[in-house]
Amino acid sequence: MNKQISSAGMIGGFDAIAMEVFANRLLSITESMAINMMRSSFSTQIKERRDFSVGLFDGYGRLVAQGTHIPVHLGSLMGAVDALLARYPRDQIRPGDAFICNDPYAAGGTHLPDISIATPLFIGDSLVAFMVNIGHHNDVGGRVPGSTAATAESIFEEGLRIPSMRVRREGEVDEDLLNMISLNTRLPEERVLDLKVQVATNDRGGEEARKLIDRMGICGFEARIQDLLDYTRRRLELRIAELRTSAPSTFTTYLDDDGLPGGDRVPLKVTVSVEDGKLILDFEGSGLEARGALNIAQNALRATAYYCVKALLDPELMANSGMMESIVLRAPVGTIVNPRDPAPVGSRTIACQRLAGAIFGAFQPLIDPEGRMASSYDVLPSYVFSGLNPQTGKYYICGETIGGGGGARCDSDGMDGVHVHITNSLNLPIESMENEYPLICEEYALLQNSGGLGRWRGGMGITRTIRALHDNTTVSARSDRHNHGAPGAEGGEPGGMGRLIRNPGADGEEMLPSKVTQTIFRAGDTLRIEIPGGGGFGRPTNRPVGMIAADLRDEIISEDHARKGYGDTLVDAALALLHGGEKQTAA
Repeated sequence: MNKQISSAGMIGGFDAIAMEVFANRLLSITESMAINMMRSSFSTQIKERRDFSVGLFDGYGRLVAQGTHIPVHLGSLMGAVDALLARYPRDQIRPGDAFICNDPYAAGGTHLPDISIATPLFIGDSLVAFMVNIGHHNDVGGRVPGSTAATAESIFEEGLRIPSMRVRREGEVDEDLLNMISLNTRLPEERVLDLKVQVATNDRGGEEARKLIDRMGICGFEARIQDLLDYTRRRLELRIAELRTSAPSTFTTYLDDDGLPGGDRVPLKVTVSVEDGKLILDFEGSGLEARGALNIAQNALRATAYYCVKALLDPELMANSGMMESIVLRAPVGTIVNPRDPAPVGSRTIACQRLAGAIFGAFQPLIDPEGRMASSYDVLPSYVFSGLNPQTGKYYICGETIGGGGGARCDSDGMDGVHVHITNSLNLPIESMENEYPLICEEYALLQNSGGLGRWRGGMGITRTIRALHDNTTVSARSDRHNHGAPGAEGGEPGGMGRLIRNPGADGEEMLPSKVTQTIFRAGDTLRIEIPGGGGFGRPTNRPVGMIAADLRDEIISEDHARKGYGDTLVDAALALLHGGEKQTAA
């Protein structure tokens, strides 16, 4: 076989073009699975917000391809297969089996609402692959609707814990198990239907994978997988070798609290270095286990770290086990980044987002200047409304995570109103919300003055105001960065801070803490959630007058806010330019 030079500059004893075709064929299989899952599911979390992921593993449990969805789900996908193979020897796995799990400590999950289904694929008597998917379920029990509260003090408050176990045995679905799961949720019909869709999704993916293997043969399929993993590993090794690593680089960020009222701020610290060609991420110095549900279980930590490395060093790199061989994580036991059972983990994405920001910060001195940026909002704010729908007489749960402002880059403004880092879910369309739930969205807008000022402006956060239409509506919400904005870089200013407000603008307006659980709203009460913006990059006084004028014209910033950050001289010049342009247009 002719040797060819890959895009990474390495020389391999395989056909690089054939490998690229093979890799894209695998991704097309996972994409087909994803489309099937999205179109067939019943819950808004999966069908509208696409809070799910899919993956393809080889017969030995190595990740080969992940669908392009939620980065944090990578941890649960890997954990589900690891737990399956630890619990069931390969010779005890049969064609037609399917396995279910969700537990962060016993089954490799990251929090309980994310339920994984793993299905073995057999060709004859040979176990050649696993098709795996994960879906976020609106409710799996626990003390609060939605099963996620930052104020939980134990995982036992967060819902039903499922170890790795068969949900289907040789083609027969275990209806007793599904009935047990449904009995432990506030939305039993939705849970059973979505779980059956997950099982069917893997079967559909298995059919596509079988067609590929039939053409290639088992030996050819396994050989190409090994080529792909080797290529990915070597390509990342080359990227690691290019880092500016004369000394370790450290960055620390802080959560406002540990999830409970009165808690002190919690450090999340990472030191990045290179040892013997391996990339080391050391989290020594991070805070102790949080009292509330902000702890990051092992596979949530892995997913966060792997995402950051991929995003910073080689965004086009496939997410598979080959990439992970060159990354070493060191997390002290008993800390927020390596908690002990039964520490609560339900709101782990708040801490994962902040930890991703810390990893990005630590990498900044190590990467080329043209790749540097300020901190993004680095939170995953969310709200949950629940209660008895007076129109249908049925219980409902409506939840959503909301985007904020991306950090400014060294050569461009930050992105406005986006999800960053380890989440990639869509918003809940207003039409869907108001059609399915007794709620009204009164405001959905970008938040003025939320992006940090600088030569390049931080991205704007989002504000969303929801009105309850019936009494005894239960509301929970969680956020962070209510005390300190996202840090700027190279002299840029920090982004704005978050807020939760009950009945804004009314006589009974109430400023709420960043984490609220099971607050009761009356008919007509509103909740306004304001999401932080990203940090600015470069000194504000270096921003061109024309860009300041455009920001004032578009109401991205107010005049008072601009004067505080840019100074009177620049703002006066921007206003003159703006008004002059208006006069010319009128003429």
